Amino acid sequence: MAKDFILALDQGTTSSRTIVFDQAGGIRASVSQEYPQIYPKPGWVEHDPMAIWESQLATAKAAMAEANIAAGDVAAIGITNQRETTVVWERATGRPIYNAIVWQCRRTASFCDELKAEGLADEFRARTGLVIDAYFSGTKAKWILDHVAGARARAAKGELCFGTIDTWLLYNLVGVHATDYSNASRTLMYNIHDLEWDATLLDRLDVPAEMLPEVKPSSHVFGTTELLGGTISVAGVCGDQQSALFGQTGFKPGDCKNTYGTGCFVLMNSGERAVESKHGLLTTLAWGIGDRVEYALEGSVFIGGAVIQWLRDELGLISSAPESETVARQVEDSGGVYIVPAFVGLGAPHWDMHARGAVVGLTRGSNRAHIVRAALESIAFQSADVIRSMASDTGARLDVLKVDGGAARNDLLMQHQADVLGIPVARGQVVETTALGAAFLAGLAVGYWPNQAALDGVWQEDRVFEPQWDDSRRAAALDGWRKAVAMVSTKA
Repeated sequence: MAKDFILALDQGTTSSRTIVFDQAGGIRASVSQEYPQIYPKPGWVEHDPMAIWESQLATAKAAMAEANIAAGDVAAIGITNQRETTVVWERATGRPIYNAIVWQCRRTASFCDELKAEGLADEFRARTGLVIDAYFSGTKAKWILDHVAGARARAAKGELCFGTIDTWLLYNLVGVHATDYSNASRTLMYNIHDLEWDATLLDRLDVPAEMLPEVKPSSHVFGTTELLGGTISVAGVCGDQQSALFGQTGFKPGDCKNTYGTGCFVLMNSGERAVESKHGLLTTLAWGIGDRVEYALEGSVFIGGAVIQWLRDELGLISSAPESETVARQVEDSGGVYIVPAFVGLGAPHWDMHARGAVVGLTRGSNRAHIVRAALESIAFQSADVIRSMASDTGARLDVLKVDGGAARNDLLMQHQADVLGIPVARGQVVETTALGAAFLAGLAVGYWPNQAALDGVWQEDRVFEPQWDDSRRAAALDGWRKAVAMVSTKA
């Protein structure tokens, strides 16, 4: 029986999705299922781990049914996942001892402040490539061990398992306790240079090594599952943003992608070299294939598509996200209006958490279309700040920016991104590049695709946006943006 398809499990923050890909990278079926968000206290975010698992398994079965395929038609399964979200469960029973603590949860912020007050920020950064922040998994694991009676003693005896969502899915699918390099590098506990769990950091976090998963390459046969009607290999695991870079075939140092979602995630491949940023970007493991690991620089824009949601939900200037493009096209430019959407502070490279948003440059002639256009343009300006920082850190010349995510469908935004950067912006035919990356990694591990070079032919271009501005217009626009950012900055 021909194994013609790859199953990609894309476990996200609000929904679980399964996509069936064919060898040409085409989507044969896609099924998504939302699951509940839990907010026990202000700033706390949890998920029921069983709801995550059950929704993911249900979408896998439904996608196979929609594509009219059986287990014998599937060459492999790849997993990609929301990163940093933390689960602790009993090794013997698989029963979680607490809800999953989601990456968005801020409950460990005060402990992070303690670590920084102890002067440990540089040590954590040097070992993990990360900043000390409640975002990452290590302090979440510590919180669970601190607050569930007897948990730490049980963990030290090897009775409990820690994992990010990929590990939780692997455990339920295959029965192994493992993760991959990309997810391990987001825990604040993994040494990205020595490629091992860091004993010094584990000691400070008081997390027993006995509860940690084995770390494997991202393209690797982790085991087989019988839960989908037959034996299928689970052969790829990668955190969502790194997976999107792989799905964009960002295989060479200097290759860069931007995912336009609620926020924006920019990743640049730095090859086999871990580049330390001078601009507050994160150094992370991109993926591991065979005995080779590759690194990336990562920068986040906190408010990307969320600024369009703000226009819709709070100001009522548009009725839907797609309408933003229609309204913005009613004017040739923003008329000198700039929006700095620092609703939760400014991320890289500014790192000003006390900054707040502003609309500047208003005149009597400013209208709804100018404001909507300025909001769209703010996404491109913020992304350009991150991308220029990456180029400065790596010394790499960026020839093209590959894009994905919902807002990448907005032609006006993509054209503005090309104009601001002065380089082409390439949008692929498949915008689900996070899932495509997981499919690629799984397919490579089982020989479905012979090598990475073959994947370059699978990624298909939808449209390339060429820059249309001359240098002087670009310089003037960026100067206006920098002045607007300076107005909201709280840094001297």
